[in-house]
Amino acid sequence: MSITKSLYGKTKDGKEVYAYLLDNENGVAAEILSYGGIVTKLLVKDKNGETQDVVLGRASLEEYENNLGYIGAAIGRHANRIAKSEFELNGTVYKVGTNENANSLHGGVVGFDQKVWDVTELADENAVVLEYTSADGEEGFPGELKVKIKYTVTADNSLKIEYSAVSDKDTLCNLTNHSYFNLSGHESGSIYDQIMQINAECYTPNDAEGMPTGEVLSVAGTPFDFRAPKPIGQDIKADYDQINLFGGFDHNYPICGRGFRLAARASSPVTGITMEVYTDQPAMQLYTSNGLPDGVKKGDKEYKKHDAFCCETQVFPNAMAHSHFPNPILKAGDTYKHVCEYKFIV
Repeated sequence: MSITKSLYGKTKDGKEVYAYLLDNENGVAAEILSYGGIVTKLLVKDKNGETQDVVLGRASLEEYENNLGYIGAAIGRHANRIAKSEFELNGTVYKVGTNENANSLHGGVVGFDQKVWDVTELADENAVVLEYTSADGEEGFPGELKVKIKYTVTADNSLKIEYSAVSDKDTLCNLTNHSYFNLSGHESGSIYDQIMQINAECYTPNDAEGMPTGEVLSVAGTPFDFRAPKPIGQDIKADYDQINLFGGFDHNYPICGRGFRLAARASSPVTGITMEVYTDQPAMQLYTSNGLPDGVKKGDKEYKKHDAFCCETQVFPNAMAHSHFPNPILKAGDTYKHVCEYKFIV
């Protein structure tokens, strides 16, 4: 196993950004940036022994500084959406950064995806730990929040992401990663033939702004039923109101069971690569890159709509508006913990 550090570039305000390539020398390697905790590459050997990069990315640091779509990035302090950019906590209404219509998305105007993190290498673990302190009031959230994200490429071919955070005031904390996966290779085109299975009996439907309505509905008899493996493209264009609204899937799935467990499994019939997603969080967002920005590429081929899928492990979106949803409240002095593991099998 090895860690290779290299200068990736400098931000617009002159801060140096480094890339860390974590290689288990057993067929899996991941490159992580100190800017935004971004996963720029995820290299996996396919059934023919060829190396495939299975995550979408951008071509330069300059492009990552204008990273519409949050490609590959660490997301916080609150992943997913907060309606009307406000929430009530302990009797106080907090107004947070507005960046999607009247709502707050993925941490607000300048979220964790746009920060330069301090990095510590752990060579004996083939891991790096990224640290960032979010000031009290940053993007409107209460409390100074000290965050750590540990990325490990394990000997058994997983990219393991471990999050922890502590606040000096009650606050919200819901962290995730926004990698876009294509298990046939990042430049291979649509994901329609890739097979998906999700360990969920229900999903939460959205309103027209992508905000959960508060309902928790059975997936049975709907395009949202991934209990048995099926091609992602089978129902991605179904004539169904929730599909028509978003041009595909962009929905929260409550994951069956508790503790660290299997959330989803996806595979490519072309490369033979299977990815299993494990998490200890209550839910996972399936997003099929319906709104992938124009012009995005890190190779020769520009990415298009439905060229990737995201599996964002999380607390429910806009949970503070629905008392029956698991909530993202982090009490002062308590420690937020979240483990997500992407395991690769050929």
